[in-house]
Amino acid sequence: MNMPNYFLADLPPAATLSAAMIGEACQALKRNRERYLINRPTHSLLNVLSHVAKNWLQPDDPFRKMTLEQGPAATGFSPATLAAGLDAFFKELTIENFTTLLEQDLGHPHRLDQIVSSDAEQMSKRGAIATAPELLVHFTAGNLPVPALMSIVLGVLVRSAQFVKCATGAALLPRLFAHSLYHAEPKLGACLEIAEWPGADHTLADALFNEADCVTATGSDSTLAAISLRLPANTRLLRYGHRVSFAFVASRVLSGLNSRKIVGRAAADVVAWNQLGCLSPHVIYVEEGGGLSAELFAAALAEELERREAAEPRGTLPVETAAAIASRRSIYEVRAAHSPDTRHWSSRNSTAWTVVYEADPRFQLSCLNHFIYVKGVKNLTEALHSSDSVRGKVSTVGLAAPEDQAQGLATTLARWGVARVCPLGQMQAPPLTWRHDGRPALGDLVTWTDYEME
Repeated sequence: MNMPNYFLADLPPAATLSAAMIGEACQALKRNRERYLINRPTHSLLNVLSHVAKNWLQPDDPFRKMTLEQGPAATGFSPATLAAGLDAFFKELTIENFTTLLEQDLGHPHRLDQIVSSDAEQMSKRGAIATAPELLVHFTAGNLPVPALMSIVLGVLVRSAQFVKCATGAALLPRLFAHSLYHAEPKLGACLEIAEWPGADHTLADALFNEADCVTATGSDSTLAAISLRLPANTRLLRYGHRVSFAFVASRVLSGLNSRKIVGRAAADVVAWNQLGCLSPHVIYVEEGGGLSAELFAAALAEELERREAAEPRGTLPVETAAAIASRRSIYEVRAAHSPDTRHWSSRNSTAWTVVYEADPRFQLSCLNHFIYVKGVKNLTEALHSSDSVRGKVSTVGLAAPEDQAQGLATTLARWGVARVCPLGQMQAPPLTWRHDGRPALGDLVTWTDYEME
């Protein structure tokens, strides 16, 4: 399938972008929004987005096929990993889920169409309408494709013209998704631009910032700080900085056949998107006193990761990344040889997966790519005390606990500062309605006009 040159990212690699081209593209996006998007009813946009999502879930969809054919070379993910990740994302884009998101974040499914009143607002004779930025600019990270796709979806939903600046080498999937929107609705696609250039080119970025009303940026804290310094004073910035995640397994779920199920769920979280996202676990804390000790849990997890590698291989890594994993492994090989407090399991003749058990419960950053720590703790309190070094930076905790215990543990995690608690096995598959970093993803994009009636 040959794609036409609808977007700047479609230009040949040798093409040179200029500040004038960026400015002209932004002006065209704003004009197209005024003509084709600003007055579109919400239900019409939901129909288009859900239709495009259904297409992406079909094995014969040309954009999906191109992703699975070209994606491994462009992203480093295997076809199986890409397929699983895309399925988890696009299954969430249904009319029902969009409606729930609108009601959750904006209080009414038609809040973007007209002045409306919720039940509580009617009692006080008030109404409100939410409006979006004229031009919404996204600076995306390069580790995972799904956050960029989600940013585009939310921008369409609020009726903003959008310019997506992709990280170097990360434009393929956002570009293919943009083409699928253009294919479904050309006028909608005309309100979207995809581009890629080196992050150090401040001339192009400044041209984009000068046109933007709101910027969303995902990346390291230093990258976000640099963007903040270059933005005009009246341009809003929504930051999504570096976050980490971990898992907690309560002792009472580790009994009999259920232990195997819990180990399988933990492996699913390690394997999803090669453990590269902020929602992926670095450490799995296992509460002592169950039918499976932390050390035995680690051994079982190693066996499961070996099985998963056959069905959903991690894919190839850059030489320097593989070397970093090998170097980290060697540290634990030495420790395991001299102390019973450390054990180590790893794939043979490759860096495909690594499991490290340590008696020391202190949180440690993994080098990712299926490299996971397992640590035993007395209870959740000890796990949180051991994670003080990342307090305030924890995005998600994957929780495996009995039903009568789970809500209490989740409340403790919330009060400690965790933004999201989910069942183990679903860490990298958040629902459409999740509040990114504890904030309403849709609600943060809009501004409000309140209407007080007589």
